[in-house]
Amino acid sequence: MEKSEPENLSEIFKALAHPIRVQIVMGLMKKHECNVSKMVEGLGVPQPTVSQHLNILKAHGVIEGFRNGNQICYKVTNEQVKKLFKSLD
Repeated sequence: MEKSEPENLSEIFKALAHPIRVQIVMGLMKKHECNVSKMVEGLGVPQPTVSQHLNILKAHGVIEGFRNGNQICYKVTNEQVKKLFKSLD
């Protein structure tokens, strides 16, 4: 059964309900894409913590990872999230 629009939005807001995840999305919106190493450096938190937050954002369809050489980079792919963060800018 497909989720309704309010249910989808609720899931997105749950995914964004942590300051580190909001920082990740804000950073990706500014840089368009980034790898985990640079996120760890910018956020000042351990790599496993960043990876855990990235997995939550991926699971809720906010971001996607893609291979760039030997690194995995991430970018915001959810159009609703892009609109939301652009409106807050």
